[in-house]
Amino acid sequence: MSFSSMSQLRNACLKLPAGNGEAAAEAAARQNVLTKPLGSLGRLEELAIWMARWQGRPVPGLDKAEVIVFAGSHGVTARGVSAFPAEVTAQMVANFAAGGAAINQLARAAGAELKVVSLEIERPTKDFTSGAAMSEAEFLAAVSAGYEAVSPDGDLLCLGEMGIGNTTAAAALAAALFGGGGDWVGRGTGVDDAGLRRKAEAVDAALALHAGSSSDPLSLSAAVGGRELAAILGAVLAARHHRIPVLLDGFVCTAAAAPLARLHPEGLAHAVSAHMSAEAGHRRLLDALRLNPLLDLGMRLGEGSGACLAVNVLRSALACHTGMASFAEAGVSTA
Repeated sequence: MSFSSMSQLRNACLKLPAGNGEAAAEAAARQNVLTKPLGSLGRLEELAIWMARWQGRPVPGLDKAEVIVFAGSHGVTARGVSAFPAEVTAQMVANFAAGGAAINQLARAAGAELKVVSLEIERPTKDFTSGAAMSEAEFLAAVSAGYEAVSPDGDLLCLGEMGIGNTTAAAALAAALFGGGGDWVGRGTGVDDAGLRRKAEAVDAALALHAGSSSDPLSLSAAVGGRELAAILGAVLAARHHRIPVLLDGFVCTAAAAPLARLHPEGLAHAVSAHMSAEAGHRRLLDALRLNPLLDLGMRLGEGSGACLAVNVLRSALACHTGMASFAEAGVSTA
């Protein structure tokens, strides 16, 4: 879907399909007769039921797991908010294409198909401390690119990003959506204390400049986000419309999806947080969105790396859901 106006996009965010309650109920009933004490597999049981709800079948599958990494460039990097230069974004996109990045290895290990979508990385967004990061047309184009990148027949969507400067954009967006200011920033690529202060100052300046957009999550995303964040929002929206369950990666990915949750109380019901990253604001953001991460491995790479790791947790959940015998089948007494 290509969005031509903010009102069209907002309407798409408000009219969201629900999951399949009947499939979820059948999956839950199956969990209750498998050869284990009730609830003993904890979140593995919840994940199997969640996947059944969004795939619309009581025995879900993971034949087609898709990983999409969106890449964008940020004008705010000129303010010294990253430990790496802006050209690293394009260099890492080339590394993805050559198969040399962490996400290439993790996607292969997860049995997932990797797609990298580069969003005008030769043309950075505007420094959002001096103006809106994107015009309305640029924002809609990026959201549309994210929406159209999703395969409508997928079993699972994992989302990630690459963009030097995007933890600053994510912190600004999180602060704009949930309150606060420069206290949302973390060290990102590993900035020193001076760099951390520059990040906080950039966020505070952006919030002051764009205070007039504070009532509209989509306008805020355009004002202080980035093309890859907008594309992630579009991809999460597409997955909901296609009823595909989603694994969100770290801080940037979660912040990018957050406007959908602000627009609709069940906006992220089809999404699970794959992991809690080491980025300072991620736990705070997950708490605000009431998302409980699956993993906590101290990671802060991005690229969809944590989401890919969580695919194997889902595969384990489905292996138990589909492969275990019932008490009756196994001849195991329940009393």
